[in-house]
Amino acid sequence: MTTPHPNPPDNRPEPAVDPVIDEQVTQERYAVLEQLEDWLEAPMLVLGFVWLVLLVVELLWTLSPGLQLLGSVIWVLFIVDFVIKLVLAPQRGRYIAKNWLTVIALLVPALRVFRIVRFVRVLGMARATRGLSLLRVVSSLNRGMKGLGRTMSRRGFGYVVMLTLIVAVVGAAGMYFFERNQPEGPGFGSYGNALWWTAMLMTTLGSGYWPESPEGRILCFLLSLYAFAVFGYVTATLATFFIGQDAEDEEAELASAKAVAQLQRDVNRLLTALAVPEPPGTGSPGPDRERAS
Repeated sequence: MTTPHPNPPDNRPEPAVDPVIDEQVTQERYAVLEQLEDWLEAPMLVLGFVWLVLLVVELLWTLSPGLQLLGSVIWVLFIVDFVIKLVLAPQRGRYIAKNWLTVIALLVPALRVFRIVRFVRVLGMARATRGLSLLRVVSSLNRGMKGLGRTMSRRGFGYVVMLTLIVAVVGAAGMYFFERNQPEGPGFGSYGNALWWTAMLMTTLGSGYWPESPEGRILCFLLSLYAFAVFGYVTATLATFFIGQDAEDEEAELASAKAVAQLQRDVNRLLTALAVPEPPGTGSPGPDRERAS
């Protein structure tokens, strides 16, 4: 006779999670996350623009201790914002994968805080430092694009114009930073030259100078991709605008929308005037009359 175990193991299956309740919790977390993003939209947009201004100032000149402190405070606020949204996100892995450039933008300043950049410079690896600067330019532009996109999502053409101005200003600062001390080529003599070159590149007109540094070439390639994507949209928008203006002009060679509508009304009135009512009793015999005959 076997002695029963004093504490027999519980082999009962764990209760399954109700999928309806799980779906409801997920929807509630998405709703809270969306509401939080709406609340923080305006202040995060302002901080994002200030962050871009500080980046441009740092690439062109140097930041004063006060501006460095301001940049550190904004960076900490960005981290707090991202962590809160990550905690509220139902699928954290998917949220991180969707915002991977934001993660890079938050990690790159940490290298400066922990003096890793100085350590890299001591090792004589200035190329790595320039690569980090390129990451800062691209990731910071991505943050500005996302913030501006949420704010002006219903103003398509205005959003594109504002975004193009931001990309041109920040991209020119990056190009000037990477190309100003290149021994292989003339580089850019001033930020104004870099801004003019960037504007020519983004309008697909091109320029006689091409970047010499690897970072400058990568940034030039990204600016060209953006210009190629935006140029078609701007061209179509302008064409639609001028076609609409021509359609509203009654003296235009093409028939305007008003002229077509007026012609349709005249035709309807003419058909109504030509329609002669039939005399009573002359209509086609109905089925009752046919049976009577």
